[in-house]
Amino acid sequence: MSKPGVLRGTVQRYAWGSREALPRIMGVPPTGEPQAELWLGAHPRGPSMLRRGGEDHSLDEVIADNPVAELGAETTRSFGNELPFLLKILAVDQPLSLQAHPTRQQAQAGFEAEDERGIPVDADNRSYRDRSHKPELICALEPFTAFCGFRPPSTAAELLDSLKVSDLTPAVGFLVADQSDQALRWLLERPPSAGAEIAHRVVEACAMPGPYPAERQWAVRIGQQHPGDIGVATALMLNLVELSPGQALFLEAGNLHVYLHGVAVEIMANSDNVLRGGLTPKHVDVAALLEVVDCRADQVPVMTPDSSHFTFRPPVPDFCLSRIEVEGEVRCQPDGPEIVLCTSGQVSAAGCEITGGEAVWLPAGTGEYAISGTGLVFRAQTNHRE
Repeated sequence: MSKPGVLRGTVQRYAWGSREALPRIMGVPPTGEPQAELWLGAHPRGPSMLRRGGEDHSLDEVIADNPVAELGAETTRSFGNELPFLLKILAVDQPLSLQAHPTRQQAQAGFEAEDERGIPVDADNRSYRDRSHKPELICALEPFTAFCGFRPPSTAAELLDSLKVSDLTPAVGFLVADQSDQALRWLLERPPSAGAEIAHRVVEACAMPGPYPAERQWAVRIGQQHPGDIGVATALMLNLVELSPGQALFLEAGNLHVYLHGVAVEIMANSDNVLRGGLTPKHVDVAALLEVVDCRADQVPVMTPDSSHFTFRPPVPDFCLSRIEVEGEVRCQPDGPEIVLCTSGQVSAAGCEITGGEAVWLPAGTGEYAISGTGLVFRAQTNHRE
């Protein structure tokens, strides 16, 4: 039978990442480079290393060698021979791109279309890198701020109109007419020179006192990072959400969002599909983004745990996430593969000692196990009981 083992994550060094947060969590000296994400899972673009039998093995290869033993029969029936979730620690120091993620059907169609066009999977101008959807859940470790989900059109119109930027009049008109989709399209499809001019005027207006001060401050910061990018105006159509440590946010496919700042644990479907509309030096595909984005007004409810052992259970089968404040011993009964991540303190999970930034892989069939010690732990599982 496959046994649990310590899992070492893969650090992704994106430009928007913090230089301090991940090293602080992991108890290592900063390198001076941005360290944006710690990936824990079996995604081929950054698989974790599993320590088992005194040797290191890539988790995706371990699963491929014996998927039923590692994932269990139920998981392989539902998701094939791949771990259906990817667990991360995000360390956001600068705003990320304006982005949304596809449904499973959209991902399959988009992947095949780019394949037919002969675009390599790892090419910079590729939008669909796999056939999976990418719903995601964020749980804050430190205060975490994001723009996400569309405001009610009337509120978005009020905000944009308060800037007194005459070039925004068509977008405001669409919003007054309850047409957020048309307002979004109008903004993102501006010719580059016109879009840049609007963006500069929006940032100048947001630097002045006025209503929606927090939104204005973030717009100025975004504009400083991405001068002349029309995405700064688009972001103001979204809700500004501020998470306190422990609070969580679930984003379904199609939710347009911009992560702004903070540190969080994130769990998502095992995918790297991102459709970007701006605020990034990476590949932007406005047409593809407009095909998947959901412009319905969405308040994106914040979830707050009401106990020291709380499970966030989103409406998808791919994953759920438990936040556990360990003080002593907690007994766990798995029903499939799990990753247990320690973000602070020192704990033992299924007999494996881990500390900040370290994790344990628990294959299906592990049986009841204990998490003991003192620390903050996140337990990633499938969500067959949705």
